[in-house]
Amino acid sequence: MFKRDTVEVTRDCEALLIPTGVNITVQKGTLVYITQALGNAYTVYVNGNLARIAGRDGDALGLVIMEEPDVNQLTGTLEDKVWTLLKTCFDPEIPVNIADLGLVYECNLDGSAVNIRMTLTAPGCGMGPVLVAEVEQKIRMLPEVTDVTVELIFDPPWERSMMSDVAKLQLGMM
Repeated sequence: MFKRDTVEVTRDCEALLIPTGVNITVQKGTLVYITQALGNAYTVYVNGNLARIAGRDGDALGLVIMEEPDVNQLTGTLEDKVWTLLKTCFDPEIPVNIADLGLVYECNLDGSAVNIRMTLTAPGCGMGPVLVAEVEQKIRMLPEVTDVTVELIFDPPWERSMMSDVAKLQLGMM
């Protein structure tokens, strides 16, 4: 979703500053540009910066409220649930989830602890802190999870061949 007009924020709402992942408050009355609406979040351009606003705050932007998946309704094994949540995490610059992009190299479970090894599309990409924070936050929502570790690695380097066919289709590469 891309919008060229400004939108006035109708109430204070929390946001993550991109790429640092620092929490900020976008105050009521602030004018923002909406640059993307994916993965239960809105990416906005505000005061010269990009920020990510949770989908549950869509009403503050005059848009649809995007609900997070109800983790209590997810079915399957704990690993299935983790992968379901990973598919709701999007790089604010790429309209494909991180699982289909092939950014998640490993997802290991040790009892109720989840250990994830992931990468970025480029080592210099500044999205690391934002994506790591989002992955940790979403996985911690699962009631059966007691600990989450997300390790950002760059070996092996990510390449386009790691994308799923779904991702390639979404990006017009097939």
